[in-house]
Amino acid sequence: MVELSAMASVFTDPYLIALIFATTILGVIIGVLPGLGATTGAAILLPFTLTMEPVQAIAVLSTIYVSATFAGSITAILINTPGTSASAATTFDGYPLAQKGEAGRALGVAVVSSTIGGVFSIIVLCIAAPLLARVAYEFRPPEYFALTVFGLSMLASISAGGAVKNLIGGVFGVWLSTIGAERVTNVERFMFGNYELYEGLSFVPVFIGLFAISELLVQSKTVNKIIETVALKAVKLPTKEDYKKIWKTILRSCGIGTFIGILPAEGATVASMIGYSEAKRWSKNPEEFGKGSVEGIAGAEAANNAATGGAMVPTMVLGIPGSGTTAIILVGLMVHGLRPGAYLFTEQVDTVYQIFGSMLLANFMFMAMGLYAAKLFARVSLIPRPTLWPIVFALSVIGAYAIQQSTLDIWIALIFGVIGFFARRHGFAVAPIAVGLILGEMVETNLQNSLKMFDGQWWMILTQPLAAFFLVLAFLGLCGPYIYGMITKQNK
Repeated sequence: MVELSAMASVFTDPYLIALIFATTILGVIIGVLPGLGATTGAAILLPFTLTMEPVQAIAVLSTIYVSATFAGSITAILINTPGTSASAATTFDGYPLAQKGEAGRALGVAVVSSTIGGVFSIIVLCIAAPLLARVAYEFRPPEYFALTVFGLSMLASISAGGAVKNLIGGVFGVWLSTIGAERVTNVERFMFGNYELYEGLSFVPVFIGLFAISELLVQSKTVNKIIETVALKAVKLPTKEDYKKIWKTILRSCGIGTFIGILPAEGATVASMIGYSEAKRWSKNPEEFGKGSVEGIAGAEAANNAATGGAMVPTMVLGIPGSGTTAIILVGLMVHGLRPGAYLFTEQVDTVYQIFGSMLLANFMFMAMGLYAAKLFARVSLIPRPTLWPIVFALSVIGAYAIQQSTLDIWIALIFGVIGFFARRHGFAVAPIAVGLILGEMVETNLQNSLKMFDGQWWMILTQPLAAFFLVLAFLGLCGPYIYGMITKQNK
């Protein structure tokens, strides 16, 4: 009952309601603007949440997450350009349906599917997170080390860059985490005499550079691109016939999205692609897919929004990000003294469930906005890029500087903006770098503590059942596909 009252308190707090409402509007705008998206928006806003109360700060970041993930479907349907990568699968059927003059129907299906997916995943989050937190009480350094290695192994499938490139990005991120003084011996590493790096790289300017500034540089190549829009009269709720077609698809994608979100280092993009492909696999009319199928829209949108709540489970319970955006939310938690883990669900229960309540309220708010203001928000996508991106750049620089009032942080953001740009240009995703940076410290600290437990005998880690289980999962995740391929070739 304490948990329910904490969630309900969100709906009776006028200031928090107003903050979530304003952030939902901002999140929808960010999601509608091609090239921004939830991760970029959260990276830009993170520095501005540092003066807020913890619940308010995390509510802002999580609201940006859920609302921007939905809003990407608006441009995916109307201009065949997903506002976020999580809406890429929505273009397959959303835009063809819009070209047939049914843009309102397509958006209606997207709004309803997104809301159901989001609410479903939050219910699962409320149930699964406390249960997993109890299990986490049994975790010691060997188990946390193995779990973190498993999380790093999942980077192989975090994005479309390819397994090898994603792992290279993750290793680069882990190396970045070693910059600064080693915590046990205080040995200086990769500081080059600059004592501002004694505590290591600050996450915020690195994330602003990787996600916001690098995206700015990528988008600069399309500054003069002409966007073709599809006329939108009004958003229409799905008809009874539509509901009959899509309800099974929505339920299936809710389960898929939540499960994919819970897996460390996965996210909404992977969930939407799997949700779409499974919708086609189980459909009675698979030939309609790619030509304007409402099942395809429902499958993708329910899955990508369900992944948002699912991704919060490992983030809050284990301190392992479920996606690029939750990596930023994780930093927000730590900055505000909310250390993820089992104790978060025993010592700060009210705070945790207020965050859950904020995410639930945001889902209902973006549903209302999607139904009644999608036409208005769609016009935001027409803002000229030469006007938009200087504003984004200015906010990025201000955000990087604001945390410690250090010009070094501005340089770090700019340097990582360039690194992120060249990484994207050569087919490397930036999300694995960010996740590797966060998990790198966990790997090193827990490995050191494990070695202390076993007097330097590292192989003793394998004698711990849970640690061995996660290490086996990591091995299968990395080598399983290759082993399976070799076996099938031999059988042929």
